[in-house]
Amino acid sequence: MTPRQSLHDLTRRWLNARTPATNVWLLTHRNVYILPTGPGLLLATTLLVLLLTSINFQLSLGYALAFLLSGCALVAMHMGHATLRGLRLQLQPVQARFLGTETTLDIVLHTTRSAMRYGVGLSLSNTQQWAWADVPGHGSTQVQLAWSAPQRGRSTVPMLRAETRFPMGIFRVWSVWRPAASVLVYPHPEPKAPPIPGTPALDAAADTPRSTEPAWDGLRPYRRGDALGTVAWKQSGKAMAAGSDAWVSREAPSQNGAEVWLDISHTGLQDPEAQLSRLCAWVIHAHEQSLRYGLLLKGQRIAPSHGPAHLHRCLEALALC
Repeated sequence: MTPRQSLHDLTRRWLNARTPATNVWLLTHRNVYILPTGPGLLLATTLLVLLLTSINFQLSLGYALAFLLSGCALVAMHMGHATLRGLRLQLQPVQARFLGTETTLDIVLHTTRSAMRYGVGLSLSNTQQWAWADVPGHGSTQVQLAWSAPQRGRSTVPMLRAETRFPMGIFRVWSVWRPAASVLVYPHPEPKAPPIPGTPALDAAADTPRSTEPAWDGLRPYRRGDALGTVAWKQSGKAMAAGSDAWVSREAPSQNGAEVWLDISHTGLQDPEAQLSRLCAWVIHAHEQSLRYGLLLKGQRIAPSHGPAHLHRCLEALALC
């Protein structure tokens, strides 16, 4: 291990000890840091030269200008530190995402003080893409950050930075935040997956001539999660014309109790990630077709069912496989 890597590890351990993992981060004088920026160092050098020149030539106006600018810099330092101090940052629940898609991190900035907080920026610790916002007094505002999880499974949200350079840009005030939340990342669905292998009952049904219109057992009230293709639009329109806002869905035929099993051994692939990607596409397709489907993985079996809860259960199993 090189000395640079050792220093990096020591710094990370020190930061982890000072910033416990939490989804609500209160900025105080203990976790808000301040250093001069490049323009701030240039201003300090200019003031030093001005002060030495005034001392050498006994310039009263030089003294006045040097002390006036120094006082303004000190006021800017306290204002910049007060902009972050007292802010409360709260990370909202993070929704699961498919691998390769961006995850949106919703962060609420809240203050209980009456002073307006100007120019507060948030970013991921390893990027320079900032989201800036002003926080009203006794109020809150929401900031969104985009983040792409690097791999399938449960990924921890990376460290975040809060920063401001208000009001003069001569001081950088920042804090480091380590959220405790994690994001469930599903496998990336295969773009052009082959058809789902059917059960024997479905294969027998496939031998019969297919009509251009699907067959349905009857009508029932619309349930959350029903595919749009199952909505009876004509009957729903009549119900809405009669003063009812309830939609009507068609009940798919039971196909004599046939169930579709999505087996990882039926994917015909060797690469484990490719197998999960194809299974993910099959699960989504089965859900969109309102099929009763089960999932067979190595060492795990999910009984056939349907609906949004079953979809999430199968996708979670694929993500954590």
